[in-house]
Amino acid sequence: MNRRDFVSKTVSASVITSVASQKKSDDSQTNRKRFEDKVVIITGATSGIGKAAAFAFAKEGAKVGFCGRRENLGQQVQEDIKNQGGEATYIKADVIKADELKIFIDSIVNKYKRLDIAFNNAGTVMFRNLHEIEIEEWDNMFNTNTRGVFLAMKYQIPHMLKTGGGSIVITSSMHQVSTRPGGSAYAASKNALMGIARAAAMDYGEKGIRVNLLAPGITDTPMFRNATGGTPEAIERAKSIIDSLKRIATPEEIAEVALFLASDESRYITGTSILADGGMMAG
Repeated sequence: MNRRDFVSKTVSASVITSVASQKKSDDSQTNRKRFEDKVVIITGATSGIGKAAAFAFAKEGAKVGFCGRRENLGQQVQEDIKNQGGEATYIKADVIKADELKIFIDSIVNKYKRLDIAFNNAGTVMFRNLHEIEIEEWDNMFNTNTRGVFLAMKYQIPHMLKTGGGSIVITSSMHQVSTRPGGSAYAASKNALMGIARAAAMDYGEKGIRVNLLAPGITDTPMFRNATGGTPEAIERAKSIIDSLKRIATPEEIAEVALFLASDESRYITGTSILADGGMMAG
């Protein structure tokens, strides 16, 4: 073999080895799940959007810690996620109780050693003319929908700061944009979240923490069915006011928006709200 042939074959072998190595690396990246090795905390995940998000995050490789008040439902969600090959831990906690919420968050971080993503989803709903709302009902609305988010973030953010950042997603509502008769307490509690998200985004942006709102439209959850009676007539009425898509969302569809906001795909989005209402506000 002359020198030219030797050099040619050596270079060719080197290129083939490099291409094969790159392909192996690309295949490895392709097979890597979107939230692999990430730790996610979700409040209010025993049903509805939170439950759908817990399954979705776990399917994408995340370790999921979640809370809710209904222990039997929480244990079932945990078991179902594990049966599907995911990792999840349920701890009973009520977001209006600061001590329970802190114990839940700290326990998840102690178990999984970090916190990358928080989906603060727990909430309640009520529609009634303002003068008919009992003071206790108004307080419960804000304690759950607004103060509960404040408490969750208060206990989540220190853990994120220790590891260089994270993503916080808060479930708001289309009622932060346009409400309906009887929505004073609910709309007010959800509008307050925009102020929290914007200020927190500025407070912690340079430290690597993003904060965004997810504002769902009408979604087929147990909360929606309880509020409307869940009759076929109620569902058809809901569909009729969605001018664009003419259907209500599934919890899984809204959960996918939460995953987008939690992921690196939205790394330049913070301090804002994503409206997922099927075009209801377009008209």
